[in-house]
Amino acid sequence: MAWPDEAPAEAISVTEESYRILRSRIDLSRLPKFSRDVTERVINASADFDYFTDLVCDEEALADGVAALAAGAPVIADTTMVAAGITASPVLCKIGEPLTQRLARTASIRKSAAAVRLAFGEAGPGAVWVIGGSAAALAELLSRQVEPAFVVGLPAGFVGAAEAKDALRASGLPAVSNVSEKGGPAVAVAAFNALLRHALAAAGSRAGWDPGGQPAAIADDDGAGW
Repeated sequence: MAWPDEAPAEAISVTEESYRILRSRIDLSRLPKFSRDVTERVINASADFDYFTDLVCDEEALADGVAALAAGAPVIADTTMVAAGITASPVLCKIGEPLTQRLARTASIRKSAAAVRLAFGEAGPGAVWVIGGSAAALAELLSRQVEPAFVVGLPAGFVGAAEAKDALRASGLPAVSNVSEKGGPAVAVAAFNALLRHALAAAGSRAGWDPGGQPAAIADDDGAGW
C-alpha cells in the first residue's frame, strides 16, 4: 500500500478556496463540533447543500467513532472506490478477492454482501465500517450483528439505499447516515475523513498509522475528483 506525501500547494489552495466559498454560502457554526465538521466536509465533497438537512448526525455517536479510530479500531470499506478514498489509514476491503466471488455464487448473495461476511470474519467486532457503495452491504452488516464500533452508512441508489439507512438508524448502532437515496463513495469517505482528522489529533492516537508506524495524510478532495 502506498502512503502519499503532503498534497501539492496548488491542491491545498484549491481546497482552501472551496471551503471559503462553502462558508460564504452556509453557516454551520451552530452545529456541534463533530456534526459541523462531518456536514461541512460532505458538502464540500459533493457540492450539495441539501446534506445540511439530509445528514443524520448524533454528536455522541460521532464522538464514539472518533474514540474508536483513535484507539486503533480496524477500518473496513465496502467497495474499492471507498477504500481508494481512505488515504490516511490502513483499510480492509474484500470486494475484489476471488473468495468473495465464490462465496457470492455459492451462497446466492450479492458480492458486496459476501465481502461484508469475509471482512467481518477477518476483523471481528469493534471495527469502523465505511459503506458508501452498496445498500446490500449495509443490509448484510445489520443482519450479521457484527457489533461495529461505528458505521458510516451512506450508500446511494433508488433500490434499497434509503431503506437500509433507515434500518441502520433504527438499530441504535453508533452511526452517521442520511435520509434520502443520495450518498456514494465520495460522501462516505468525506464523513469518515472528518472523523479521522479528529482521531489523528487525539493524544496518544493510534489512528491512521501505516505498517511502518508513521501517520499518513488525509486526501483533501475525499475522492470527489474521481
